[in-house]
Amino acid sequence: MTQNKISFLPVFLSSCILVFLLSGCATVPKPGALPTYGLNGTTYVPLLGFCAERSIRWDYDTFTQIVNLKRGVHEVNLRIGDTSVIIDGQLQQLRHPVEMHEGQVVIPLKLKDQISGLFVQSSSSAPLAKALLPQISIKKVVIDPGHGGKDPGAIGRTGLREKDVNLDIAYRLAKLLRDDGVAVVMTRSTDTFISLERRVEIANNSGADLFISVHANASRTRSLNGFEAYYVSTKSSDVNRAAAAADKARPNLDGGAFAYTTKPLMATLWDMLLTFNRGESIQLARQICKTIGKDLETKILGVKGANFYVLKGARMPAVLLEAGFLSHAQEERMLKNSYYRQQIAESIERGIIRYAQDYTVMLTYN
Repeated sequence: MTQNKISFLPVFLSSCILVFLLSGCATVPKPGALPTYGLNGTTYVPLLGFCAERSIRWDYDTFTQIVNLKRGVHEVNLRIGDTSVIIDGQLQQLRHPVEMHEGQVVIPLKLKDQISGLFVQSSSSAPLAKALLPQISIKKVVIDPGHGGKDPGAIGRTGLREKDVNLDIAYRLAKLLRDDGVAVVMTRSTDTFISLERRVEIANNSGADLFISVHANASRTRSLNGFEAYYVSTKSSDVNRAAAAADKARPNLDGGAFAYTTKPLMATLWDMLLTFNRGESIQLARQICKTIGKDLETKILGVKGANFYVLKGARMPAVLLEAGFLSHAQEERMLKNSYYRQQIAESIERGIIRYAQDYTVMLTYN
């Protein structure tokens, strides 16, 4: 879901209207030095005064209380009362939160110093992901938003539908990857029912390097919450999967043409590749969970094996991610927040990048 971004001036809290009508980056006078305030045991400075000094454009989303700063290729997103800041697409944690003080947004002095350097740097600088992705082997990713259409998936107590959460996170992840030069194939891009068989077919015909299935969880145990990732279980026979794969496709491997001569040899090679894929899937799931746990400080329920159809059928490293529990009141509230869904998508992408950095010897299959 997309939040409508609107200016500070007409819509902010009534107690702040007069202040902001007299302020704004275009109207705040440029003093010799910004005023400072002692809050939370540290020094703060007014954000709008800082914007005026640097000719930084800003915008404010009243629903999420997110402030967006932009100049040139650089962008910073802050949220009032939060210690998280997104700088050029990278989530960072502050020691002290962004605050509202005397009717104006104030930021820690250390953050001001940090982004001051950012906004005077050459526009040729690039986010971390853009610098790293050309060096790694992930060129195409299939993103599978779970459920859809007549299948809503889990439904939270306030009516939040899993299919909507899945599609929104998937869209955000797809945009991040595409912005960083990775081709993306989505098994569905609208609220449409897609069979499991068709999802697998789309993935296997895509020539992609990875398969990421996005879901949200639910449990009768209302207190259960957290993020988890699944790979295809060892209980799923690689021999049977290899035989099925040999009937449908040939591995696209340099120097592997000898394996195409007989079906038994092709099945043997597929058996080896699918076993390799399982190991890669585990590493991918671990990196994503590790990144989610670090970035969002949410509970990580672990990396687990499962016999989900899409995982069994995918002929590339594949994971199924459960972003949180709609049956848990707090997590449902969080998943309703577009800012939190954006954080999830960004953390998943960083997990993919970290996986690819560590495991760059990847094989692609048709």
